[in-house]
Amino acid sequence: MQIQLPQKVKYIISQLEAAGFEAYAVGGCVRDSLLGREPDDWDVTTSAKPLQVKEVFRHTIDTGIQHGTVTVMLDHEGFEVTTYRIDGEYEDSRHPKEVIFTANLVEDLKRRDFTINAMAYNDRSGIVDAFGGMEDLDKGVIRCVGEAKERFSEDALRMLRAVRFSAQLGFVIADDTRAAITELAPSLVKISAERIQVELVKLLMSKHPDYMRDAYQLGITKIVLPELDEAFLTEQNNPHHMYTVGEHMMQTLLHTEADKSLRIAALLHDIGKPRTKTTDAGGIDHFHGHAQLGEKMAFDILKRLKFDNDTITKVRKYVQYHDYDIELSARSVRRAINKIGEEYFAQILVLKKADALAQSMYQREEKLEHLATVWNLYEEILKQRQCVSLKTLAITGNDLIALGVPKGKKIGSMLQELLEDVIQNPEHNTHEFLVEYALKMM
Repeated sequence: MQIQLPQKVKYIISQLEAAGFEAYAVGGCVRDSLLGREPDDWDVTTSAKPLQVKEVFRHTIDTGIQHGTVTVMLDHEGFEVTTYRIDGEYEDSRHPKEVIFTANLVEDLKRRDFTINAMAYNDRSGIVDAFGGMEDLDKGVIRCVGEAKERFSEDALRMLRAVRFSAQLGFVIADDTRAAITELAPSLVKISAERIQVELVKLLMSKHPDYMRDAYQLGITKIVLPELDEAFLTEQNNPHHMYTVGEHMMQTLLHTEADKSLRIAALLHDIGKPRTKTTDAGGIDHFHGHAQLGEKMAFDILKRLKFDNDTITKVRKYVQYHDYDIELSARSVRRAINKIGEEYFAQILVLKKADALAQSMYQREEKLEHLATVWNLYEEILKQRQCVSLKTLAITGNDLIALGVPKGKKIGSMLQELLEDVIQNPEHNTHEFLVEYALKMM
């Protein structure tokens, strides 16, 4: 089988071969090419040692030379070229004590995580597949190269990567690989929050974000996201629901577009429910205050996983207001936009719809109809450019100062009162009207 290599990758391989070395495209780029997907990047593996690679190419960067990796720069584009290697003993479920260079490609492929990632290719030899990667690709299976427990003992993050690849490709995880994950999942405690975060985001942004369920079933979330385990164990005996809290959040993920902050919010929107659950005399469960607690828990979780502040801000807002009731009037929608924030409001409606679609059939049509009406009112407000915040109020603090209002808190309180009037009556948002109104307030 032939793979269409990019010209620059062909050039790197041909230059190394001309210098007397072996060279192949390797790993994910081979896997994706065989699946008909566009590879994100192209990695090359070679029998040449790092200093020999540097001699062949004019412009290189020592990105990981101690581990055998040199980045070859061609027209400002970088390609990682790594020497065939055997990893020494692993001490910390992450780093090998030493790296030994080898002249044997199969020895290099043997140390890789999964069979579908352990294939190499060049135009001269075709596919080099020593571990059944092609067969696993055909069958849709994620399987470790060699002994699964060995691979996971080398790098514990591979357990989460197995679920992530499964979610991205829609593949099943082989039984022996699943068994090894279940046994060794506790060793994920040794992996940095940053590396776990990267894998969780890739999983959530995949075509099957609900495969987070696998991470729960395999014992992974017990270590990296224990709050989710609580959610899966929390029943919802309520007419509006048909799933546990955890499964409801998996279903919400399936109805949420692939936006990073929105998918994270879908995963966490009801994370406060297990800790706010009460059951009334009729046996019906309630979760009063779950959005407020959930917002605080989401903050703690995302901080722990070292997320950036922008993502944290968005997710907190989405979780806080996912259950916010918006009445069916333009005035109520304007007030909700003002309260929630113009930059967040549309995404809140998207999350609300996904949330509704993940509930029981009870009143589902009414809920969706309600949201559609809110959306239409929102679009009309945008179309008419109605004022919903101080940003578009037709009077400013400087205008009030010019009218003789002293600097200080009085300015802010007057602007808020004027904005409240404009939210009630959008036609009042003219400079003339607001100046007249302000003069009456003085």
